Parts: sequence; C-alpha cells; structure tokens
Amino acid sequence: MNGSNCHHGPGRDSSMTTINTTPDYPRRIVCLTEESTEVLYLLGQGDRVVGVSGYTVRPPEARLKPRISAFTSARFEKIYALKPDLVIAFSDLQADIVSELIHNGLTVMTFNQRSIGEILQMIQMIGGLVGCLDEAGRLVDSFRAEFERTAREAGSLPCRPRVYFEEWMDPLISGIRWVEELIEIAGGEPVFPELRERGLAKDRIVEPSEVARRNPDLIIASWCGKPVKPGIIAGREGWAEIPAVKHNRIYEIKSTYILQPGPAAFIEGLPRLKSLISETARAMIT
Repeated sequence: MNGSNCHHGPGRDSSMTTINTTPDYPRRIVCLTEESTEVLYLLGQGDRVVGVSGYTVRPPEARLKPRISAFTSARFEKIYALKPDLVIAFSDLQADIVSELIHNGLTVMTFNQRSIGEILQMIQMIGGLVGCLDEAGRLVDSFRAEFERTAREAGSLPCRPRVYFEEWMDPLISGIRWVEELIEIAGGEPVFPELRERGLAKDRIVEPSEVARRNPDLIIASWCGKPVKPGIIAGREGWAEIPAVKHNRIYEIKSTYILQPGPAAFIEGLPRLKSLISETARAMIT
C-alpha cells in the first residue's frame, strides 16, 4: 500500500489537527413567515433574525428588520445578500421559494404545523435549532398551562355555544384545525368539526345553506388581509333565522391574532375567543 491512507498508527507524527465539535448554532436567520420570528424573540434570540416577512407585525421591533418576502414570493437577491445560515419557512405554499434557496446552497427548515400540538412542536424544534431547548420547553409549558386554565374556566359556563368560524368569505371556508381546537378549549363547539383535519383551505369550503342548517349561536370571522363586514354576513340568503344573526353575535378576530400558526394564536387569539364564547354562553340563558 502507498502512504496515502488517512490512518495514523502508533509511531507516526502525533501533532494531529484538533477538530472543534462544539455545536455552532445558526447566528443569521431569515424567517419567511411571522410565527418563527415571534418564537425566536420569545426565546430571547431576536438578535439572530436578519430578515423577516413583509407581513410581520409581531413583535413590533421585528418590523425594523429587512423585509425579504411576501407569503408566496421572495426577494432572493436580498436574502442572499444577508448571508443567512438558516432560513425558516412554512408550508407547501412556500415550496417554490424553498426550492430556489436550497438550489443556491442555503439551509432551509420548513414547518407545516396545522394543530396546537404541531405548533408546540415547532416551538421546541426552533429552540433546538438555536441551542435554547430549555427555554423553548418552558415557553411550551406556559402555553399548555394556559390551555388547561382556560378549559377549566370554560367548564363552568352554563352551556357550550355552537360556533361557526369563517376563514374566508368567497367561497366560505371554515376554520383550520388549530382555530377549531382553541374554540373547544375556550368553551365552544365548532359546527364543522369533521373538516378541521383538512389542512388545505380548498378542502374546508362549505355551502351557505349548510352553515344555516347547523344553526350557530356565534359567528367569528377572520378574512386574511380583508376587514370583516358583519352586515354582509348577516345579509346572506337564508341566514336571518340563525341565532348568531338574530342576536347580532357576529364578530371579527384579526387574522394576525388567530390565523398565525404560532404564539399569537395563543397569546392574542385564545383570550378573544374566550371572551366572545363566554359572553355568548351567558347571554343564551338570560
């Protein structure tokens, strides 16, 4: 054999190169959606975020970071100029962006959380990615404790109102899984429970006549990027006798509070659901 093999046996030069095996966690992170940005800030790692989605509003200080993407498009040259060592993306809707970034040598982590459990898992995974697993665990535990506290309080309500959550209005789209789960925690009964497992919006399209047939006591709408108009909802054909319409119980929760698959849905969305559901439950027995 020639001397080109890499195994240094006894008697050979012992001055070997020392390899640093200490984990080198990402320091320059680009977030293509808001929830990963908020998670990093809640973990005390906002300084690692170097680029954010143009739709980012939480936390407010993150809005000062360079804006590098919309939801399904991105400013690739701006991302490359930031020299990120990690990009965090969300869902199949960003698949084309992810493919472009990977083909150009970037490391991309893509989440696809659709349930409360998956959101909590996402938080823990991001914590692991940045070396803050303990902090992420404490954050997850605090959310779980709040869910348990809210569910206990909901147990004392005089009834559980039937709730129709409208994610879009043309066509009508019912609530995604994490929203419907939060409604249940807050004391409500979703009127389309069989649809919540369907992650794609097109699979949660419902007919107006079927909403009316299911007779919700409360209607909560969140039209992403569009203000809700209760008058339009109340004026739909065949809806006049729905309890929610008859008693003027049609409300909006802004999409940034409830349709973000991350901390905002727990911190902002759940308290709003709790308030609306408890008010409805008490009004129904008076």
